[in-house]
Amino acid sequence: MNSISANLNIMIKASEKASKSLIRDFGEIENLQVSMKGPSDFVTNADKKVEKILIDELSKAKKNYSILSEESGYVKNNDEDNIWIIDPIDGTTNLFHGIPHFSICIALKSYEVITTGLIFDPIKDEMFYAEINNGSYLNNKRIRVSKKKNLNECLFASNGKKYRNVELATRNSGSAALDLAYVASGRFDGFFQENLNIWDIAAGILLIQEAGGIVNKADIKKINDIEVITSNPNINEKMVKILDKF
Repeated sequence: MNSISANLNIMIKASEKASKSLIRDFGEIENLQVSMKGPSDFVTNADKKVEKILIDELSKAKKNYSILSEESGYVKNNDEDNIWIIDPIDGTTNLFHGIPHFSICIALKSYEVITTGLIFDPIKDEMFYAEINNGSYLNNKRIRVSKKKNLNECLFASNGKKYRNVELATRNSGSAALDLAYVASGRFDGFFQENLNIWDIAAGILLIQEAGGIVNKADIKKINDIEVITSNPNINEKMVKILDKF
């Protein structure tokens, strides 16, 4: 096993504990699809339940760290220089419809730098993680961005209005975090999207950078309305040239 920091170990254990609740809840979605009430309230409660487990576990280990979470917002603690950034379920619409493609996301922002990131797909049991200057991994195996050089052979992840008419092969998986993890692991060749939140992208952009990719846009000083453009280095210049037209 590759050497990991204490903070990453905390993140892994927290996400694994939260995933047990999420996997159980996902198993109930199929039954709820045919009920009168539907799964909306159930998914909302699942989101809050996962968040509580994550915050409890992370705070137990690092009680002074501050927290920024999709559901609870910013929770200021004694240490404002170290911030856990949490998305309890990225891909809630997929979960709502019983589609097994969503993730738990945790990142650590330390002195304005994303130093550690984790994206966990509990249904497929895929744990993507990265630490600054220590590489990116999927289930303890080193990952790297793709090596493709021709745009017509590439597949990009994207969603949103800005690039709707771009002449590139795109897919919208319903989870921006997993899209970024897939770029880091070479499954997608690039990603471009606007109007994202910091908890959607914090872990993913570190994964891509540590996997050898280029991140052109991703303002981590913002919380909302963030645009991200990223790809493998071989196609980056050509991709950006096309996107600059929009």
